[in-house]
Amino acid sequence: MIFLGAIVLTVCAFISRVDCAAAGDWCYHLPTCNDTTWPKTFAKYCDGSRQSPININTQAAKKDSNLTEFTFIKFNSATALKTFENTGKTVKVLLESGIQISGGGLSEVYDSLQFHLHWGNGSSIPGSEHTVDGKRYPMEMHIVNAKSSYNGNTTQAVGDSTGLAALGFFIEEMSGSETGKPESWKKLTKYLANITTKGQTFTIPSGISLDDLLVGVNRSIYYRYLGSLTTPACNEAVVWTVFKEPIKVSKDLIDLFSTTVHINDTSSPFMTDVFRNIQPDLTVTKSSASTTCYSLGLMVLSLALWKNY
Repeated sequence: MIFLGAIVLTVCAFISRVDCAAAGDWCYHLPTCNDTTWPKTFAKYCDGSRQSPININTQAAKKDSNLTEFTFIKFNSATALKTFENTGKTVKVLLESGIQISGGGLSEVYDSLQFHLHWGNGSSIPGSEHTVDGKRYPMEMHIVNAKSSYNGNTTQAVGDSTGLAALGFFIEEMSGSETGKPESWKKLTKYLANITTKGQTFTIPSGISLDDLLVGVNRSIYYRYLGSLTTPACNEAVVWTVFKEPIKVSKDLIDLFSTTVHINDTSSPFMTDVFRNIQPDLTVTKSSASTTCYSLGLMVLSLALWKNY
């Protein structure tokens, strides 16, 4: 993800715009380079003490009053999504400049750089990175953000224990037999046909905002912990926010990810099971929004009862 050695790997896999081949290789699909090998191959960080992803134990997560609502800047922009890319490890969307997040207990404003996805093999074999009380969702979307004070310098960002902020959104199969829903995901997945092989990129037409892709998610209810990149070099530089409510997407659109894009050229396997396995538990806190909503509900109920009395 940055320039040389392990840092290049980190930047390429998580944020990057560079080719990682020269720095070493890793994969999801082969026993010689999959995530079981990373702690040895990339021992500096992948064998660290605050690795991601993790299982979120909802009962152990304590409420933190500092975890307030986020401010999402330009998430409603219809030109937010710029370039779609097949990296050979995932599919990634680069974002236009000026998109930012703040609040949410973060120390400063963060610039939103890109988002990418993790999945299993269709809607029937789940592939989210994080799990909740042991449950793995079909997919997970990661929006990657870096401290604005670094002005896009990702080398500095990955060297800071809170230099990056990742927003994790689970993707769950929509109930019923609907297809092509929601419309925003129908538009996005249509463009997978333009990036079927490694290295292919596609300029995304205007018409999809980040808000469109996050339809239906209450972004005030989330979990928080300090972790790492989930790909080599696994730098422990990430403030993780994992939202409780999933994005609902129809089965046919979820299935497209594991049946359209290839690891290399069209003779190579389809890209499936692109997620790192669960790492040791870390301390997780959660926003207090659900408590606030519950308290307000009790207040309204009390007022109603008092009025009737």
